[in-house]
Amino acid sequence: MSEFPKHFVSAGVVVLNSHREILLIKGPRRGWEPPGGVVEQGESIELAAIREVKEETGIGIEIVKFCGIFQNVTVGVVNTIWLGKPISGEPQTSEESLEVGYFTIEQALEMVTWPTFRQRIELALDDSQHPFFVAW
Repeated sequence: MSEFPKHFVSAGVVVLNSHREILLIKGPRRGWEPPGGVVEQGESIELAAIREVKEETGIGIEIVKFCGIFQNVTVGVVNTIWLGKPISGEPQTSEESLEVGYFTIEQALEMVTWPTFRQRIELALDDSQHPFFVAW
């Protein structure tokens, strides 16, 4: 065992607009997914969530709610999941997103092919599950 624990903490956001559409990015490796990324040193998790959405999509958001945590115990990754709403900007691509757009919940769940990302969306949209904790 190493002297210091090593964990990566990330912030993923399910951004839901006033039409109940979800903001998704198409990444180069995993396909369609909600925006998010790693929390930087000296940054709060909530501010990382806001920053990552802006960097990846061009959309400024307000955090509505903390929803829960996914933990990949094997690789030491802790993913925090937030619900957000757009407050500024228009969807635009970035180095991390080949495509960006809003989609109905049904479309989003069909487009997101990674099971853990689909589960994050489903749990984030289900208030009765908050806060959730999923580990594997």
